[in-house]
Amino acid sequence: MSTTTTQAPVATVALRDDRTLAYAEYGDPQGTPVIVFHGTPGSRLDRHPDSTILTDLGVRLIAPDRPGYGHSSFQRNRRLLDWPADVARLADALGLARFAVAGVSGGGPHAAACAYALPERVTRAALVAGVAPPHAPGFWDGMSKRDALELRATRLLPTWFLRFDFNAQVRLLLRDPRAYLANLAAHFPAPDRAVAADPALQAIFAESVAQAYRQGPDAHIQDDKLFTRPWGFRVEDITVPVDVWQGDDDDIVPPSHGRYLAAAIPGATLHLVPSQAHLSLPIACYRDILAALVG
Repeated sequence: MSTTTTQAPVATVALRDDRTLAYAEYGDPQGTPVIVFHGTPGSRLDRHPDSTILTDLGVRLIAPDRPGYGHSSFQRNRRLLDWPADVARLADALGLARFAVAGVSGGGPHAAACAYALPERVTRAALVAGVAPPHAPGFWDGMSKRDALELRATRLLPTWFLRFDFNAQVRLLLRDPRAYLANLAAHFPAPDRAVAADPALQAIFAESVAQAYRQGPDAHIQDDKLFTRPWGFRVEDITVPVDVWQGDDDDIVPPSHGRYLAAAIPGATLHLVPSQAHLSLPIACYRDILAALVG
């Protein structure tokens, strides 16, 4: 296995409203394109430590920073359905007529939005431990108290008020990302504790969160607000093939989310993976997720 924690160079695309969209590329430059959307928080530097999987499968992985993360411009009053236009612009700049999309955790709703809004361009979508719409039955069931409190607070409170708490947490995190992760991991399910203890993944986490909060916490707050308010589209109206990947030990995005998405999206395939949790699922199933997208 070849591992890497070397940061990919940042590249940017100019958007039509004078914003900038930043992205990184990994894998086979001539491979099948997959545009992957990071979690919340996250950045273009989120990746699997085994760099050979992408080349083995012939995948060109394109990872953009969402607005306000990394080097991408913040977008005021952003909606989930604004994201597909940014992705289409990125694809145009890269000369991609068609491409697959994948969204991990908070990237899941963004992948669903692209599958809904760009059916002529998206070949297949993967929702990996992806958040379900807020009206989904059992949305809060099985969610850790910490994560439920964060989502409920960001849904109800104004951004200016939330910045006080978020900024304090961000300062602690950026001071020593590995120690912060270790403290969080004490409350994780066993599969996620194992992931959090891996030195290669710790290094990637430290790189990624430094980019996630490069502009402050507003993008994280904005994401949380988007997830817990009406999405502006129905997942029932998605027409492209979708794979829903869900760990049965996940207490950040609980299994009820995956089950709902797989039942609501026409023709979606549910991959309910035993003994996997939120952080461990994308690592353990990385090859299978990509193979389904490009195969």
